[in-house]
Amino acid sequence: MLVSIDSAVFHWNHLFLPVLQDLYRRNYDNFYLLAKNLDVKAATSWIGHPYFDVIDNSSDFENKIRRIIAAVCQTLYINTDDSLAKKKAKKRKWLVKYLHDDQLFPPFQDFEVTYYYLQTYTKNMQSRLRKRRQKGHWNYTHTIRKPKVQDQVLLLLKDEKHYPIYKTRRCFIHNNQYFQLDIYRKPCHKRCKGLILLETHSVLKDQELLDRLPKFLDIEADVTGNAAYSMFNLSLVEDWEKSKIFCH
Repeated sequence: MLVSIDSAVFHWNHLFLPVLQDLYRRNYDNFYLLAKNLDVKAATSWIGHPYFDVIDNSSDFENKIRRIIAAVCQTLYINTDDSLAKKKAKKRKWLVKYLHDDQLFPPFQDFEVTYYYLQTYTKNMQSRLRKRRQKGHWNYTHTIRKPKVQDQVLLLLKDEKHYPIYKTRRCFIHNNQYFQLDIYRKPCHKRCKGLILLETHSVLKDQELLDRLPKFLDIEADVTGNAAYSMFNLSLVEDWEKSKIFCH
């Protein structure tokens, strides 16, 4: 495991790391070896930041720059109408059967993460508060909008129709891809017992992305877009068959 990430870095809202060298190109020229070494050092130093994107070389240089600008615009909620990047990173999710020994992992950071779903004025909006802890340091994130009150006060708005979600989140880079492994912890609904989910954001096509998945994990299924593995639904107090707010 890496040394815990300094809490001071959290004042950076989002990090984008353009890869200097194509790690899959068979070229032993000293320039490429240097670029590869710099890529690894830069990426490893930021493992654990909650918003960290590695911009790989899956496109030519011009489109790579467009992808970076598009990613920044998306973070700032600026609508570009797909005019900047033809390929946008999509969230992908896999069900993991069980965990192997930690020694099989590349350098990683572990965090205790708790999610609280908050009351909203409309059913068309989901609002949640995330608490993220490592080495006694807490970081709070409200995912809908920047709150005008302190984050702890938001807990008064906790929606009683949802259980809090407790996870250990493991962040690591493998095959030049940034992954987050969520290990669900007690107390939890029985549907979350033993649940482990692997997530990433990528512009790669299915087979290209499959080739980058960690071979040391027992991946059971691709559950991208499967409502049964939506955190909103996993946190529901009611049984899904009886719930009127199950999100399809």
